[in-house]
Order: sequence, then structure tokens, then C-alpha cells
Amino acid sequence: MEIVKRRGEIQMKNCTTILLVLLSLTLGPQTGAVAQSGSRQSAGYSYGDQWHSSDFADRLGSPPTAYNIRNGKMPSTFPVVDTSQDECYDNGVEITCPFEREAFYGQDAQYSRQMPSYTDNGDGTVTDNVTGLMWQQSPDRDGDGDIDADDKVSYVVAVFGAEELQLGGYDDWRLPTIKELYSLIDFRGIDPSGYEQGDGAFLVPFIDTRYFDFNYGDTAAGERIIDSQYASSTLYAANTEGNSQNNLLFGVNFADGRIKGYGLTLFGRDKKFFVMYVRGNAIYGRNQFKENRNGTITDTSTQLMWAKDDSTIGLNWEEALSWVEEMNALHYMGYNDWRLPNVKELQGIVDYTRSPDATDSAAIDPIFNATSITNEAGQPDYPCYWSSTTHANWTDNPGSHGAYVAFGRAMGFMSTLDETTGEMVSGWVDVHGAGAQRSDPKVGNPDDFPEGYGPQGDAIRIYNYVRLVRDVSSR
Repeated sequence: MEIVKRRGEIQMKNCTTILLVLLSLTLGPQTGAVAQSGSRQSAGYSYGDQWHSSDFADRLGSPPTAYNIRNGKMPSTFPVVDTSQDECYDNGVEITCPFEREAFYGQDAQYSRQMPSYTDNGDGTVTDNVTGLMWQQSPDRDGDGDIDADDKVSYVVAVFGAEELQLGGYDDWRLPTIKELYSLIDFRGIDPSGYEQGDGAFLVPFIDTRYFDFNYGDTAAGERIIDSQYASSTLYAANTEGNSQNNLLFGVNFADGRIKGYGLTLFGRDKKFFVMYVRGNAIYGRNQFKENRNGTITDTSTQLMWAKDDSTIGLNWEEALSWVEEMNALHYMGYNDWRLPNVKELQGIVDYTRSPDATDSAAIDPIFNATSITNEAGQPDYPCYWSSTTHANWTDNPGSHGAYVAFGRAMGFMSTLDETTGEMVSGWVDVHGAGAQRSDPKVGNPDDFPEGYGPQGDAIRIYNYVRLVRDVSSR
């Protein structure tokens, strides 16, 4: 399997060995950043000469920030980078992109947003010209020229490693939040899940290897091809103190194109992750919602307008796309340019400080309405929501799955330890956390998956919900 490498000089200060107190200090949600928006800006809002973000100041511990506004436009603080998906699919295979009112119209590849743009700085760092973030170019932590299991570290070591890193002339590196890390995902990737033969030369990771070093799981060390999980600083809101056995850390898997909550331990030992540190634009990923009092909500940080209510019913992927067209025909809330959000836009409104178990709510700002459901375990819960993004895979039906984001528990059918009896029991649990991004078959019968699918028994619902989005700058 080919390894793509770019080497930059990485120097570490004297390694810190103080590790044990970190979880007690960091336990709890670590959200991404303050509201930020793309360069699409609204000319329809007038806030006077300046916009003062006292909310940002409260969260950052700094004086209120005054942003100059020209022509009534809000500043761009959370630009959502496009997924880069450039192919259209039906329920199974690639198709010619459909026209309006044709089946499967309105999917990801038919809309271009803030296209990715990177600069290789030639010193082991890469600048994202859209987000303003600067990234460590390689997860090759030991500097031996290859990316393998030896480069992975525990969450505790990952956090302290940021303090020790000197790279590109900077020493203010940090472990990225989940929204920062997910900004790098590229949905031209091919999910290799289930692929275990051959050299994998045809596989494409979910990150741009023209700028970033990458490798799949270290099979020589007993890992799976898909074991390329990268750590973020965002812990699951439902984590509980002293329960490291079940506490989750959100990470991005650039091998298979998913966000999951990963256990901090695995088989009784610290789980280890790849790490790429980030610096700059410390408010990236924080939303700033405005209630328009007409059934819509504007995120002034992304310049996206969202429907306050969701679809209230579950739909398969084709039905979801069709439902959007129906709402446009009805000029829903006065607009006819609604669309199904791409998966990065959808993940951008997750509130990682919320979850059903932590706040008795969906993982979204309470300014939104989220339909209540009953999950596979019989618990009150909240839906998963379809995106317009196909989660392409390596099989003969590469377009069979669509990406979704869980705003309620991300359920899986697992064997877990009953702490009362000390015995292993099988059942439905919140295996990956509210805020996970996974994928479902676009069509089918959920009853065909009574124990979920895959190694962690991911719940297969197929009939997911929809939340409409539109660009503020369009009309």
C-alpha cells in the first residue's frame, strides 16, 4: 500500500510526563469555536456600523470584539469548507447529475460552496486559505519517514504534545476541536470498510494527500485498514467522571470518512490515535444563531439560513431530496431555494455541549426544534438527519449509502460489561455519541438489521429526518 509522505522538521521540547490529572481537568464537552461563516455574506442584515459579539467574549474570556461591517454584511468567522464531492449517485451507482424535478436532484455534487484551498508552507505546515487555520502536515510523530502504529498516542499524550511542539517557527499549537478537524474531510474518498484483500491501490482517503501526509491502518501491527482515527479535543458531553471505561472522545477517521465517539480505552489499555495539531483562528467552529421569528434561523457565523423545524417524519434518501423540492414548490417560509445540506454544513450546527443524557436534549442549540423519537433501546431520543452527501464505498454499488449526522444517540448493538453482575450482556447502547457522522443505506428495510451492522452494530434506520438549509446571500 502506497504511503504518501511529506516531511517537515518537527522538534519537541523536553517531554512532559505529567499525565494523570488531565481527564479531571478536561472531562466534559470541548466545543470547536465561536461562530464563523463562509465568505457568502448577507446584504440583507443591518446592524449599524459594528457588530459586537459579547457571547464570544464570554466564552473566550476577552473583551467584546467589534467587527467592521461594510454594506450591512456580517463578518465571515466559520466558513464551512465544501466536501469536494463531484459525482452524482442514485441508490447504488454513479449517474449523470439530474435536472430539477428529476429523481435524485439536489444532491451534494450539484452545489459548490467554499471550495478547499491549501498552501504548503514548505516547513511541515499547511495553511487552509478558507478557514485561516494552520495545520501540522504529517502525523509522523516519531519522524522516521513512515506513518504507522508507532505514531499513535493516547488522548492524554495528544493534549500535552501540543504544548511541546515547535514547528514552522510557532509554539502555539493545539489539539483541534472536532469541527476544526472535520473541516479537512474530503468526500471524494472511498470507504474501504470490509476490504481486506490486495494492496488497496485504488482506495482514496478522505483527506487531500496533495497537501497532507496519510496512511491507512498498520496491518503489519495487527490493525485494520480503516484504523486511521485522528484525535480531537472534543469529549462527549455524556461522559461521566470516573468512568473512563465508557467515556468517548470524538475523532475523525480519514480512512473511512466518519466521525465517531471513540472509547478512551480499548481492551483495558489507552486507545491510541493519530494527531495533527492546529493553530490560528481560535474561534473557528462556533455558531452565532439569530431567531428570525418566521420559522427560520440564521447562523450569522456561516451565512446559512436553517429551518427551525425538521421534517417531523423519517424519509429515505431519495424521498428526502424529493421532499426538499416539494418545500420549494410551496415557497416554504417564503423561499424556494432550500436544499438538503451537505454533511459538513449539517455537522456545523451540532452543539457538542449537548446530548440526550447530558442535557436531556438533542445535540443542537435549543433555538431549533427537534422531533422526539424512540430509539432501538426504547429510550426517548432524537433523530439522525440526512445530508445530500453520498458516502462512496469500494463495492460494486459505490453510491449505496448516504452520510448522516446523529443529533441523538448514535446507537449500536454491542456486548458490554454489566457493572452489577460483572457479566457481558448484548444490547443497544450509545456507541458513538450524539454528534457522530455515519452512513445508512439509502433505501431498504430497517427490520433487516435487527442487530445493526458492522463491528459495533451500528443502528440502521434508513428513514432519517431532514432539516432544510439555504444560503443567506441567495433569494
